[in-house]
Amino acid sequence: MSKFIQFNKRTVETKSNINAARKQGRVPAVLYGIGKETLTLEVNEKELLNILKKNPRAILQGKVGDDLEVPVIVQHIQKDTLSGKMLHIDFQHVNMKKSMDSKVTIHFAGEAVGIKSGGTLQVEIYEVEVRCMPEDLPTSMEVDISGLDIGDQLLVSDLIFQGGIEVLTDPDTVMIQIKTVHDEAEEAADVTPA
Repeated sequence: MSKFIQFNKRTVETKSNINAARKQGRVPAVLYGIGKETLTLEVNEKELLNILKKNPRAILQGKVGDDLEVPVIVQHIQKDTLSGKMLHIDFQHVNMKKSMDSKVTIHFAGEAVGIKSGGTLQVEIYEVEVRCMPEDLPTSMEVDISGLDIGDQLLVSDLIFQGGIEVLTDPDTVMIQIKTVHDEAEEAADVTPA
């Protein structure tokens, strides 16, 4: 948790002030979970993007003014559908002494044997939900798929996390599978309305 993010308090809530702040690279944000008070803040978009590129689930040390430092995590980012620019960010205070629920991104590494044999790769999910202590939360998990052949699949239950991490996603959920082109054509036919 070495990454610091500076929050600035928002004082004026008019739409024109918020739009002016966005043009200057400051994104409106809220911080939940510190006592009962929700703080209305703003954060430097460029600074946050640099941190989230490396780890979108990072636990950050949020500085609110000069007197308050708290561990936070990004809960939700609202983006403009056309431009992709950040419109609003929800941060959640993290209690470092209690377990938390979060998601871990799965990276699939290697080239499956089944692809070389003419199969196609079908990824069903890219992340799983876990529960663990904040300091145990992995940034991501790499899974080697080079041994998968046509007809093979990886389930959530095939993931091996370090001790202390409980996987909340259904263990029977298929993460990735290698299919033949024939299987995909049949699935497409099943979906096509009669």
